[in-house]
Amino acid sequence: MDILTNNIIVKGGWVMAPIILGSIIALALSIERGALLWKIRLDVKAFAERIFSLMKRGSRDAALDACSGTQHPIGRVFETGIEHWGEEPVEVEIMMEHAGNDEVARLEKRMGILLIIVGVEPMLGFFGTILGLIRAFMAWEQAADSVTVEQLASGIYQAMITTASGLLVAITFYIVYNLYMNRINNVAREMNHYGEELVGLMKVTHSRKKK
Repeated sequence: MDILTNNIIVKGGWVMAPIILGSIIALALSIERGALLWKIRLDVKAFAERIFSLMKRGSRDAALDACSGTQHPIGRVFETGIEHWGEEPVEVEIMMEHAGNDEVARLEKRMGILLIIVGVEPMLGFFGTILGLIRAFMAWEQAADSVTVEQLASGIYQAMITTASGLLVAITFYIVYNLYMNRINNVAREMNHYGEELVGLMKVTHSRKKK
């Protein structure tokens, strides 16, 4: 198997080097981002209801402890709101939005690199295809009527191997990218939804204090 793999890489030519490098970088990014997304797993609805219950009872310190004890981004958003509890709700809402945007940016960090690799890999594969066909036609031109399959094979090998490799890497990590972005978008929606509920509770409390 190792001999076959090495043979395929060699026949793919030098273009296989950036294709393989891109796949290694994409794999490392996928593992790192995947570990982060796994780490922030949380029953957001249950967590939010717990925070709302604590704030209704006036247990601000307990709510802050609960927020700081979770790794999910909503913890930071809620913590920002609770730290400024009692201030003007509109201003607090803006601060919570900024905190939410920072958390989403943290989750999306380096995802752009993964997307670039997904876009570049097929182009590298097609570039390798062109080089392989050029190589095959040059061999044909030099050998003229006496050309053999063996003389054409190396160029055709390069053309097919690089295309297949580039597409394989691109398809694999395109799926990974979209799965991760879907998860990040879900997190953002949850933060927005429950953040608005916390602001609503804050407005009720603020209006009662004014009375």
